[in-house]
Amino acid sequence: MQDLSGKHIVLGLTGGIACYKSAELCRLLTKAGATVQVVMTEAAEQFITPVTMQALSGRPVYGSQWDAREANNMPHINLSREADAIVLAPCSADFIARLVQGRADELLSLLCLARPAERVPLLIAPAMNREMWSHPATQRNLAQVQADGAIALGVGTGDQACGETGDGRMLEPIQLLEDIVAHFQPKLLAGQHVLVTAGPTFEALDPIRGITNHSSGKMGFAIARAAREAGAEVTLIAGPVSQPTPRGVGRIDVLSAQEMLESAVDRAQSATVFVATAAVADWRPASHSEQKIKKDGSGQPPVLHFVENPDILATLAKSQRAQSGALFCVGFAAESENLVAHASAKRERKGIPLLVGNIGPLTFGQDHNSLLLVDANGVRELPRATKLVLARQLVAEIAARLPTRSPP
Repeated sequence: MQDLSGKHIVLGLTGGIACYKSAELCRLLTKAGATVQVVMTEAAEQFITPVTMQALSGRPVYGSQWDAREANNMPHINLSREADAIVLAPCSADFIARLVQGRADELLSLLCLARPAERVPLLIAPAMNREMWSHPATQRNLAQVQADGAIALGVGTGDQACGETGDGRMLEPIQLLEDIVAHFQPKLLAGQHVLVTAGPTFEALDPIRGITNHSSGKMGFAIARAAREAGAEVTLIAGPVSQPTPRGVGRIDVLSAQEMLESAVDRAQSATVFVATAAVADWRPASHSEQKIKKDGSGQPPVLHFVENPDILATLAKSQRAQSGALFCVGFAAESENLVAHASAKRERKGIPLLVGNIGPLTFGQDHNSLLLVDANGVRELPRATKLVLARQLVAEIAARLPTRSPP
């Protein structure tokens, strides 16, 4: 996906072993459609060569404020004016302090100081030893640089090059890419709290077997990511799937429909939007065997009895918050035939403002989908695209339908 098509990123590298990750980040940025201009400090060149970064970016690397390639000898002005964003990855403790002090005695800090702050954001990915990260001076400097307008992308936790373990690692390149992409997305849901259910449920017959379906959770996870990109606080309630949690999204793992209902009812108390993407099992076994149900040699299968599962969407749609307009409910219908008729009937039956339909067998486990939007005005199709593209389109549709008043 060309999420950064048309964007020009200045990628600044400061001194730190995490520079090895910057090579992959550069590759990912260009793969996402961005043009990348690398600027390195002298310290960064001790960890990775300009030749490597030039090969990956396809552009000569800058390192000196006196670079004669610039006709006006002002690379700090020219490079900052061309950028859609400046990303410092890695950004060392020393360089954060330099930003706070407004230092301007080498190209990268000079470029950051000279950038037009109102239109060229500064995104920093800190990277340092855990003790350096937790030191009060670093935390003071980080707070100040954010107060001055920079955006800190956070740090990871884990093994460090020094042999210690803790906070302070630079985020992984794919995480940074997700944050950079999110930064450029319109903040259509700023101030909203979006609750999403995703994936299948699993209804146990015994400790070994159960009833489930082919839902991968990809659509729901894409919606959670798109809502977070749009500026919302997002809570994702996930059935048993192996999808990675989108950046900045709070995740709750559940197994059964009953567990999903309990979590959804609880989290809906503070949500303003509920998107019921999960493929919840309609039925569950009336009883659960404590031991594995075995064959008895008769050739006859066991007799199983089922009861209907609670309807999560209907429950929340009938809640006082939904009825008062404080909770906007969106349903999903995964059908195998007659999509328009079944989806329209389901929207009326659930009493919700918007229902999204798709053909289940054509979308389960797939990276692409097409969606049918059903509301009081009729039916409209979102043509086949990646699930993330569709999720962003759906988020825009939801945002356009929300009350104009501030959320409670």
